[in-house]
Amino acid sequence: MTTSSLRLLAPVSGQVLPLTTVPDPVFAQKMVGDGIAIDPTSEVLLAPCDGEITLLHPAHHAVTLKTDSGAEIILHIGIDTVQLKGKGFTPKVKLGDRVSAGQELIAFDADFIAQNAKSLITLMVIAGDAQLTLQAVTLAKAGTDVLIELVDEAATAAGAKDAPVNSTSAVSQKVRVQLTTGFHARPAARLVNQAKSYSSQIDICKDSQGAVRSSNIKSVVGILGLEIAFGDEVYLRAQGGDAERAVTELATFLSGLTESSAEAGHAADSKKLVMPASKPLDIRSGVFSGLAISPGYLIGHIQQFRTQEIQVSEQAENTPAEEQRLLDSALAQSRLELESLAEKMNAKMDASDAAIFSMHRDLLDDPELALASAADIARGKSAAFSWHRAYQAQAETLANLQSEVLSGRAIDVRDVGRRVLKALLHGSQVSTKSTGSTKKNVILIADTLTPSDLAQLDLQSVVAICTTSGGATSHVAIMARSMGLAAIAGLNGQILELPDDTEVLVDANRGEFRLSPTSLEKAEVARLQLETNKKRSVALSHAQAQAVTRDGKRIDVAANIGSVSDAIKAVELGADGVGLLRSEFLFLERDTAPSEDEQLEIYQAIATALGGRHLVIRTLDVGGDKPLKYLPIDPEENPFLGIRGIRIGLLYQEILRSQLRAILRVRSEGRLHVMFPMIATVEEFRQAKAILEEERLKLGVAQISVGVMIEVPSAALIADVLAKEADFFSIGTNDLTQYTLAMDRGHKDLAQHADALHPSVLKLIGMTCRAAKAHGKWVGVCGGLAGELEAVGVLIGLGVDELSVSVPSIPLVKERVREMDLVSSHLLAQLVLEAQGSEEVREHLARGSGMRPEPPTDPTSTSTSEMNHAYKLQIRREAQDVHIQ
Repeated sequence: MTTSSLRLLAPVSGQVLPLTTVPDPVFAQKMVGDGIAIDPTSEVLLAPCDGEITLLHPAHHAVTLKTDSGAEIILHIGIDTVQLKGKGFTPKVKLGDRVSAGQELIAFDADFIAQNAKSLITLMVIAGDAQLTLQAVTLAKAGTDVLIELVDEAATAAGAKDAPVNSTSAVSQKVRVQLTTGFHARPAARLVNQAKSYSSQIDICKDSQGAVRSSNIKSVVGILGLEIAFGDEVYLRAQGGDAERAVTELATFLSGLTESSAEAGHAADSKKLVMPASKPLDIRSGVFSGLAISPGYLIGHIQQFRTQEIQVSEQAENTPAEEQRLLDSALAQSRLELESLAEKMNAKMDASDAAIFSMHRDLLDDPELALASAADIARGKSAAFSWHRAYQAQAETLANLQSEVLSGRAIDVRDVGRRVLKALLHGSQVSTKSTGSTKKNVILIADTLTPSDLAQLDLQSVVAICTTSGGATSHVAIMARSMGLAAIAGLNGQILELPDDTEVLVDANRGEFRLSPTSLEKAEVARLQLETNKKRSVALSHAQAQAVTRDGKRIDVAANIGSVSDAIKAVELGADGVGLLRSEFLFLERDTAPSEDEQLEIYQAIATALGGRHLVIRTLDVGGDKPLKYLPIDPEENPFLGIRGIRIGLLYQEILRSQLRAILRVRSEGRLHVMFPMIATVEEFRQAKAILEEERLKLGVAQISVGVMIEVPSAALIADVLAKEADFFSIGTNDLTQYTLAMDRGHKDLAQHADALHPSVLKLIGMTCRAAKAHGKWVGVCGGLAGELEAVGVLIGLGVDELSVSVPSIPLVKERVREMDLVSSHLLAQLVLEAQGSEEVREHLARGSGMRPEPPTDPTSTSTSEMNHAYKLQIRREAQDVHIQ
């Protein structure tokens, strides 16, 4: 065995870190091999030595260099950067190139990677079992400092170790790869680690365009070199004493290796690691942070929710015609189930949200799914295999899209796909999911939940859901909010390892999940729940009364709705009208736009249900997070700054004109208003108004009130100009917040900081209200802030006339208004406008909510004016005290 010494230079500049500190167990536990990590300050990866490029990953985040002595050096930029699909990386070499030490290999955008991947830490790892010496360098200079001295014995040792054991007949088995991103370093290392327990010689083979390529399964680099992608069929071939067991067990492991299972394994292996800042974790205090997607503050006990993969046979037992008949029958059964489920969920949640299951039913008629399934069936594959392959491929395509909303729809496709599989298999091989005991206050823990999973939950037991995946725009998030379930998404994978019945505190208002709540926290949760229940009971008893402050100011409390049934429920709960009809529910999840008459029928039904109450219809608001497949909008790098809102209507005017004609034809006993979304300039509003006026004149009907939705800072800043031409304003605080703070409200790490109570957002609201009042116009708030009880006093103090909230929130918001008074609300508003951040605003709200204290009783004074004067002084003094503190 020859021995050679090799000195490896720093591939990037930056702080040198031990491999064990890397936030990825595959590298930290040296499954790939030993080496070092660097937190880079430079942006070009350099060759650490002379050698040949034997692997350049298709995502361009990793490269393997083989030295003349046979050592294989793996260079890996960042953690989980394979998910970026090459964005942010520019390769300077190609496969097979000879390179010299210090030569440029890959240029990378450090800022982009740091913001979009788990970590920017860059790795230099020597594959296999190598003898190496780490040099005492803490701050490295790329291409100059020697970081590792290597004694290369790896190739010979590995060859001896993996020599075939006792020649026996070879055993082989075919496996289809389910990894979304194919084999990159992490899954390859996990497979190698799994294979190390077998003594047989095991190869993994791939048939690529008729040429079989293979690698020793115990070689990470070899596996990476096969470039195994999602859906590829590979062969495991083994020879030796435990060959049959090895192939069987490794095939099972490989077929079950998905991106989510790799992540779960990653989480299970990483308990001792310091997690990256993007998903904060303090394991000592037991605090996990994620994305708050549905509010709530409660204590309960964990139940893990797990789903077993459905195994399907590839080869058909029947003729293709019979297999197709079986699939058609399963599809028909699934349609009936989804129709029934949609009706059932209408009783539990808003009708517009329950329509998710109608969308699921439509997925069953997807022509691409039908064609792909039929093609496989015609080739002799089973109906179950063909359907599984078709829907998984479609789901993976969606999951890989950059749009969070579209990628989130992959869950819906898998949900529907699994339902059909169950129907095909008649429940066989389909295990029920573990939901533990039937205790009260259950906190359901899962990697992923589907809408069908939520539909099956017992809401008498389950009070919260916590997942490691998902986002604020997913259908599961929408359902959770509608069903009143507290929910957090994007939590660290370690939660999947927590045992059932573990007591936890879920603060879904802040996106926090805490183990072992203290007695004080338990008492506070109990107090808040009791207080909330009492308030809800009182609010419901007063639901039909007007919302009037203690000093006589009436505030309209209206509803945000998306269906006729929502309008009916809103009236039952005391709504003064509808402050926002999200008309896009008529346009989404369909192949063509709704006709004018179809729209008129729905708008008229809603107006009739309101019985004379006011109705504000927002014109079509899509694009960005709500695309339509029948509108040919080119993919946009930043759709939230692209063609959305009123820009859609102005670009596709026939759709806007059709909608405006339908609105103008509504016969309403009350006040009918139309509102244009995402107005950013006066010119946009004038164009939209001109189109409305043209259609009105053609129909010969009376004028209706026209408003502007204030959602972007520019609209608030020119509110004084817009107020001259608009009849009213409605402030969409969700979008206004994300555009003002430049924080995507659906971002897993930033959403919790995108707070509508930030002083900058409140100042824009106040500016809008002052401009409206100067021209005698009214202002509503229809965003999420209107439904936050602690914000009601501030909004009244800023000059808001209407609060439009989710239907279930109406009674509580009306009751909150009745507790307010204008004097203290105005003073509180002035205080918060001077605050430095959201936390300071919330501190002010906690101390001085805008609720007037009872007037002081002075038995020695008989002067009403004196008492009123003392009363106002007391309020101002208390407000000043709050400000000083």
